[in-house]
Amino acid sequence: MLELGKENFEDEVLNSKEIVLVDFWSDNCDLCLDLMPDVEELAEEYGDDIKFAKLNIKGNRRLAIGQKVLGLPSIVLYEDGEKVEHLSGDELEVEDIREAIEARV
Repeated sequence: MLELGKENFEDEVLNSKEIVLVDFWSDNCDLCLDLMPDVEELAEEYGDDIKFAKLNIKGNRRLAIGQKVLGLPSIVLYEDGEKVEHLSGDELEVEDIREAIEARV
């Protein structure tokens, strides 16, 4: 999975012509850390169709807020640089993410 930060977010996500899934996470978010291996498995499964990336909001808080990511975990799908799906919350499960991906590929 591609590591994102303020230096490459615009190029890799907003200027991308492909579908991009961004996993917004933080070191102190247990649910984020629990979901990460599942998201990495999805990246292996769907990596030919979708670009998978993750952004640690630590040090990138302004960027996350600018993308209206106010809670964690958050999985955001972008298509042609536009946000098309935002999944978030304590109840977020890998099947929710899979369904969002399946709707786009």
